[in-house]
Amino acid sequence: MKRVYSFNPGPATLPLEVLKEAQAEFLNFADSGMSIIEISHRSKPYEKVHNQTKADILELMGLGEDYEVLFIQGGASLQFSMIPMNFATEKNPGSYAISGTFSNNAYKEAKILGVGKIAASTESENFRRVPRQDELKIDSDSAYFHVCYNNTIYGTEYHYIPETGNVPLFADMSSDMLSRPIDFKKFSLIYAGVQKNLGPAGVVVVVAKKSLIEKSLETLPTMLRYDTFYKKNSLYNTPPAFSIYMVGKVAAWIKNNGGLEEMAKRNSAKAKILYDVIDESDEFYKGHAEKDSRSFMNVTFRLPSEELEKKFVAEALEKDLSGVKGHRSVGGMRASIYNAMPIEGVEALADFMKSFKKNNC
Repeated sequence: MKRVYSFNPGPATLPLEVLKEAQAEFLNFADSGMSIIEISHRSKPYEKVHNQTKADILELMGLGEDYEVLFIQGGASLQFSMIPMNFATEKNPGSYAISGTFSNNAYKEAKILGVGKIAASTESENFRRVPRQDELKIDSDSAYFHVCYNNTIYGTEYHYIPETGNVPLFADMSSDMLSRPIDFKKFSLIYAGVQKNLGPAGVVVVVAKKSLIEKSLETLPTMLRYDTFYKKNSLYNTPPAFSIYMVGKVAAWIKNNGGLEEMAKRNSAKAKILYDVIDESDEFYKGHAEKDSRSFMNVTFRLPSEELEKKFVAEALEKDLSGVKGHRSVGGMRASIYNAMPIEGVEALADFMKSFKKNNC
């Protein structure tokens, strides 16, 4: 069996132990004689998976019964619309910190609805950092303040929790969800497309205060209302059962491997390996993100020329280092080193970067 080290930003690498476990029980899940993708979502075996996944996520986040976990389809991109539709009005619009492509996309959806405004932006600096606390202009009448906590394209990440006063804090954590311990109680709503750090594409995990989501506007279509998912335990319609099942296995894997504290330790060590190579390369490799905004999940950098960058991608693949090409909108390189990326993969990439520099200076 050939396995490469996949540095793709999403869909991304998953823990090998999880893949093997799913493989072993795929044809006969829980002695049902069926696979998890054939079993009824109303059955007891699936209900157990569904509820245990929710419980494990809340436990890892240190949240209690005042929070609810929802499983919603449509990707994080649908959340860009659902959030302003459910919570914002012209009188009380949503405020947005623009730190990259996805936070800008979220703002654009609110703007289309006429209920969004910009509270901070680093676009003029090509998103090399996230906005600082003293740059946040959050009006007190805002329905919420929205941030994208980790920016996969630009390789930046918040290393502080924004203070928002009485304004609820919302966060897109698609690419760093459950990667480190933070005070999740300071957030009123968190959402994450799972295909970057938690599982295969197909489901968005929404973790929110029950008091926030238990009531939605009755004028909204049923499937665009958060209370539809809340009141029906995310089972109003057929859920993406396989994706939820895999998220549950990844959450259990995190628990069994030391929880968020251990994930943070591993992720910090992996990121340091790559950033050290960049910083010690005499500017052969140039990191995109400013040092105090560097992401532990997505390491972005450029080489002296586009020709060398194409060569880097091709030769990396020959070394079984896949998915290192940067996003088409910014170019360069990007190494996504989520929870499941083993340190051996990062070390292999670092060794390749050193040899590539030596051979091409």
